[in-house]
Amino acid sequence: MQIYFVRHGKTEWNLEQRFQGAHGDSPLLPQSWADITKLGGYLARTEFTAIYTSPLRRAFDTAQGLKVSLGTQLPIIAAASLREFDLGRMEGLTFDEACVEYPQQVHDLWQAPDEYDGQAIGGEDYSEVIARGCKFGRAVAQRYPGSEDKVLAVSHGAALSAIMGGLLAYPLKDIRCNGGLSNTSLTILETNDQGASFRLVIWNETSFLDRKMEGTDSL
Repeated sequence: MQIYFVRHGKTEWNLEQRFQGAHGDSPLLPQSWADITKLGGYLARTEFTAIYTSPLRRAFDTAQGLKVSLGTQLPIIAAASLREFDLGRMEGLTFDEACVEYPQQVHDLWQAPDEYDGQAIGGEDYSEVIARGCKFGRAVAQRYPGSEDKVLAVSHGAALSAIMGGLLAYPLKDIRCNGGLSNTSLTILETNDQGASFRLVIWNETSFLDRKMEGTDSL
């Protein structure tokens, strides 16, 4: 079976280079609806078994837009395990503001995951996000074990880097080795042993957007 992981569409806070995290949330930009429709067109011939999403609005709205674009009647299932990384007191701050107030956390979040201390700022550590994400991936793989089963899962940039790195069994220090994820990007993981192991099929695919990617698309 395969899990099609999608990062939500670009939001106002993404454009402002502001940390959203598990509690901050902002609306999708108008251009994001067009991007979601383009992704839906790219996936038009894919028959999905189920659709899951983070309960946060930016992800749920992305999932809803994809459902409409795909013309499917599948219910959208909210899964708390797909919510964004809880970034504690960094949430709501611009990246520049966070670099001033929490320079170590900002550096470690992106550059040294094995040293990141989220609890010091009232948030999650990588190990917590990986644990809940891997639980989701393995549960889905066991629920839909067929070789033709394909599950759509909409989540968030920081969480997905951790979750998918965990499912691919990367060492914590290398959890972000494949790079960041763009808004409305598609990454596919596959398992043939009901979630005991996963392999990477596609990472951060955005060619279907048919436009030049901007720096804020991958923040």
